[in-house]
Amino acid sequence: MKVLVLNCGSSSLKYQLIDMENEAVLCKGLVERIGIEGSILKHEKEGLDGKHIVEQPMKDHKDAIGHVLSAVADPAVGAVKEMKEIDAVGHRIVHGGEKFASSAVLTDEVIAAIKDCSDLAPLHNPANLMGVEACKAILPDVPMVGVFDTAFHQTMPEKSFMYGLPHELYKKHGVRRYGFHGTSHLYVSQKAAEMLGKKPEDLKIITCHLGNGASITAVDGGKSVDTSMGLTPLEGLIMGTRCGDIDPAIIPFVMKKEGLDADGVDKLMNKESGVYGMTGISSDFRDIEDAAAEGNQLAINALDAYAQRVKKYIGAYAAEMNGVDAIVFTAGLGENGIGMRETICADMDFMGIKLDPEKNDVRGKDRIISADDSRVKVLLIPTNEELMIARDTLRLSNR
Repeated sequence: MKVLVLNCGSSSLKYQLIDMENEAVLCKGLVERIGIEGSILKHEKEGLDGKHIVEQPMKDHKDAIGHVLSAVADPAVGAVKEMKEIDAVGHRIVHGGEKFASSAVLTDEVIAAIKDCSDLAPLHNPANLMGVEACKAILPDVPMVGVFDTAFHQTMPEKSFMYGLPHELYKKHGVRRYGFHGTSHLYVSQKAAEMLGKKPEDLKIITCHLGNGASITAVDGGKSVDTSMGLTPLEGLIMGTRCGDIDPAIIPFVMKKEGLDADGVDKLMNKESGVYGMTGISSDFRDIEDAAAEGNQLAINALDAYAQRVKKYIGAYAAEMNGVDAIVFTAGLGENGIGMRETICADMDFMGIKLDPEKNDVRGKDRIISADDSRVKVLLIPTNEELMIARDTLRLSNR
């Protein structure tokens, strides 16, 4: 069975075609600048020398998906001979609210429920739904499944997801912590258990998804019991351009001082803050690390603050779960930040965390990187959200 996985953004689209018999990626690619001048598709296939590039106007997601399917079935660069070889499509959906605690077949009722959650993720859900509608128009008879970023966190107890706000705001508007990156946290926690030769239900794991967007999750017995992101992906860690946890009183204070409206302060916190705002250099941690190595004090401070925030969440979640068996690093910085992992794990021997410098000297590979005598195992696991989406799509479309 071949599953096409789609991840639609407002002006971009990532995709993979996966053969579920052996979970091999047959081809993958990225479409950028949908609806904007300079639309481009970059397509890759195993054995293909370089990338297949399509530069052509794509006015909307239906256009983009049409080009994706053409590339997937292209005799020279594609992975199937005809469209009917695509057995199902899995869509990443960012926000499922409280309505979805697991993936779901995309019926009209489910699509309507996703639309109802759009005010909780105005930048993401509408784009995800554009991809769904475009794909349904082109492949009307192919089963489609929605896999929600928020679903894994629906096991959180009320004490973890409720805010100290009037209860009416929760009842009327759904104001609570939802959490994100759930597909990634689920994948790496399950993979960690496999690598440790144990069952997920027998482990307490802290998963650290550290990228431009970043979150940490406490996984107790295979279930999410707390996570750092909240109503939106803004809460929690310092990120590439997001501020993370701040004193809420900063918002009206800055609005008055800078003459900002709600949209202006939202832009400030989501797109102009994080390590980018702290340094004025970049939202890319590689650039920040290069600047720090050259002695830039703002870059040094930003990296220190980032590591300290991650360390604080690890300590909090270990206390919340009454212990921790394993810590997992994943996503762009988590998978490649050798120095960042070392800094985060430093001076945590009181918790039984001891990194092995030689084992930690690796990027993007499944590996246990803690010392042999470390009571808490530390693992590096590249995330694979697309595979998790494909697995759920296979399971649900075969019902």
